[in-house]
Amino acid sequence: MTKTLVKAPFRADHVGSLLRPERIHQARKDFQKGNLTSQQLHEIETEEIIKIVDKQIEVGLQAVTDGEFRRRFWHTDFLEHLNGVEGYVPESGFAFKGEETERYDVRVIGKISFNPDHPHIKDFIEFKEIVGDRAVAKQTIPSPNQLFNAGIRNLEFYPDIEEYTNDVIQTYKDAIKAFYDAGCRYLQLDDVYIAGLNAPEIPFNDSGFSREQLIDLALRVVNGVLEDKPEDLTITTHLCRGNYRSKWAFEGSYAKIAPTLFAKEKVNGFFLEYDDDRSGDFGPLDYIPNDGPRVVLGVFTSKHGQLEDKENIKARVEEATKYVPLEQLCISPQCGFASTHHGNILTEEEQWEKLKYIVDVSREIWG
Repeated sequence: MTKTLVKAPFRADHVGSLLRPERIHQARKDFQKGNLTSQQLHEIETEEIIKIVDKQIEVGLQAVTDGEFRRRFWHTDFLEHLNGVEGYVPESGFAFKGEETERYDVRVIGKISFNPDHPHIKDFIEFKEIVGDRAVAKQTIPSPNQLFNAGIRNLEFYPDIEEYTNDVIQTYKDAIKAFYDAGCRYLQLDDVYIAGLNAPEIPFNDSGFSREQLIDLALRVVNGVLEDKPEDLTITTHLCRGNYRSKWAFEGSYAKIAPTLFAKEKVNGFFLEYDDDRSGDFGPLDYIPNDGPRVVLGVFTSKHGQLEDKENIKARVEEATKYVPLEQLCISPQCGFASTHHGNILTEEEQWEKLKYIVDVSREIWG
């Protein structure tokens, strides 16, 4: 059997989440009130996913997602369906610039393993059938490193971080195999945790480890997960500094992680946040190996609808070529448009206009 390699990330790509239409917001409210069954909610979500798959293809994207329309949050919906993990409402949300997030998180309540009946596998199979052969069906899941955030590991079950690390790695290896067996060939690991290791003060850390130890551990986790990755499965890492209702959580360049993670993480691509000054300059890209991972420059913002100046975008891509060859570069928004169900502060029309603009600009740069 011949294996077909997906040439992802694509020159014009996107992180994944899309603004939930009002129909989904209303359906969720009706479901919570008991006025809709779970099956009826699922059917409404499916109808809206069909629409946004068509729309992504219409604007010229080669990789399409389900917009994360069946999720409330980009990470908790996946993590809470792993064995040994539960979702809960903490006393406070996460502190973002000017806003506290909705209160919801996950915690470990037993030994961690992959749940073979994880709903996201079934969701992907249905999503892939919707896409067919018209585009590449891209799946997004939180990075395994998200399970190393403060307050998640349970010392009763995991007093030894090495045992915890090994179980997390095996859980994700099993998850990746399940997605692959379901037909997934383009998988993205969303990682706020690693991006946080760049921050002046490391957020979400209660391990007692130094920054250098945490960076080394984060690399070991991802590379451990990728150890048995099939050749024809493209896996990327998306690094984000927080995206909640157009607010951000922290800042800091990639300089502290680049010598380890950019140089040695065995992914096929990096989606990097470069939409404002919080991300620093392109200097850390010098650690990306030539002929190594593609680098997706998030030089467009998903936080507002105003279109970026085209000539400025071209100049920034040109600047990045000082460190990474042009043929190794791509462009995208810095993050999704709705990392949580709340969505960023822009309209659906502005969202689609921006995605089409990214496709158009990419054609001018790469042909």
